[in-house]
Amino acid sequence: MQTPSPAGIAEWREAADGEEEAVAARHVEGEHVVVVRRWRREGAPVVVLVHGIGMGQQYFGLLRDALAQELDVVALDLPGFGSSPEPQVVLPMPQLADLVAAALRAHAPTPVVALGHSMGTQVVAELAVRHPDLVARAVLIAPTVNPRERNGWVQALRLVQDLANDPPIVALVGAHMYAQAGPRWFLRKLASMLDHDIRPLLPRIAQPSLVVVGEEDRVSPPAWAAQVRAMLPRGELRIARGKGHEAMVTGAEPVARMVQEFALAIGEREAADPADAAPAAADAAAAEAPAGAAAGAPTAAKAAP
Repeated sequence: MQTPSPAGIAEWREAADGEEEAVAARHVEGEHVVVVRRWRREGAPVVVLVHGIGMGQQYFGLLRDALAQELDVVALDLPGFGSSPEPQVVLPMPQLADLVAAALRAHAPTPVVALGHSMGTQVVAELAVRHPDLVARAVLIAPTVNPRERNGWVQALRLVQDLANDPPIVALVGAHMYAQAGPRWFLRKLASMLDHDIRPLLPRIAQPSLVVVGEEDRVSPPAWAAQVRAMLPRGELRIARGKGHEAMVTGAEPVARMVQEFALAIGEREAADPADAAPAAADAAAAEAPAGAAAGAPTAAKAAP
């Protein structure tokens, strides 16, 4: 495997510290708080970054800095992660998406390009279906949860296997963020994540959608990502060569380039009739693709070095 040259930990810290340049706000509903930070670029499409389990908006530092060169960037800390305090009650994914929707209505220009990574893809999928007026396009990076491995112990094993193939920065940043979240909240949120099934939502996402997966991802393997793409009425799949599950931590490229191209294309295909999109989402949702077909699908997707 040819692993991309990793960003140093100092570079990641410098990018993470860039939150001082952002306009910050707190959206509070009872005990649940969403921290919203925005790096303005007037006139540009707005992309909202929704992190995965155990993480926070700092996790997106390198990707966020690259995206901010062309886009208006908003990054969230979901309840109990990053700088958001831990609540007593874990919100199910649909209600968490409603909370995010309320935060965006109050603190961000809409509609947006909603980008989720890992568990964040589940929030984005719910957001796109439940609040379609807020979402112009959706980006699902390393979508979860692979239905063949919907088990906490298996997910932990896959994450360890994934980290073994990644540069040390991934483990360092991940350990920092997981420690900040704390094991008790992480495990409670993990149960909510595993209980949620993204598949029934995918055929209902009418917006153009981009699925991005790392070639070396063990948590969200390319075969599963191909099934996700097949269930989307207007989906496309991009493969990041040499990347694992934490693709944006090991360096912003090529993910930043993929997202910028997709976001800046707003307006080019929004008027298209979803019925003309292929494949037929309903057929894909009805039955899981055969293993051989799924394994072969990514070879037809666009791959980036």
